[in-house]
Amino acid sequence: MLKLQQVHHIAIIASDYPRSKQFYCDILGFTLLSEVYRAERDSWKGDLALNGDYIIELFSFPNAPARVSRPEARGLRHLAFSVADVAAAVSALHIDGVDCEPIRIDPLTGRRFTFFADPDDLPLELYEA
Repeated sequence: MLKLQQVHHIAIIASDYPRSKQFYCDILGFTLLSEVYRAERDSWKGDLALNGDYIIELFSFPNAPARVSRPEARGLRHLAFSVADVAAAVSALHIDGVDCEPIRIDPLTGRRFTFFADPDDLPLELYEA
């Protein structure tokens, strides 16, 4: 049996690399670990960490096609982040101009959660830990 150890990273292709880098770093609090421009691909690649853990590879590619993400398209549904207090996190996002759906209660766990979107309308979730 294959023995996976953990999720290594999540790769995201942005339509506007500087705008997405600003969103993930300045609004969501990721740290840029490294960044490289790959001239042969006309592409930026940034490695982003959350609390010191490498999580996201952020890319740019010229003329990347849009991906359908709603309504409930097949494939990766969303990326969820745990927070201590969903309402406080929603307030912080609102200050930065990020709209969130109304906070809901997970009927299975009783925990609060909400959804919002990154600059390319990729669905992101806040889930109260």
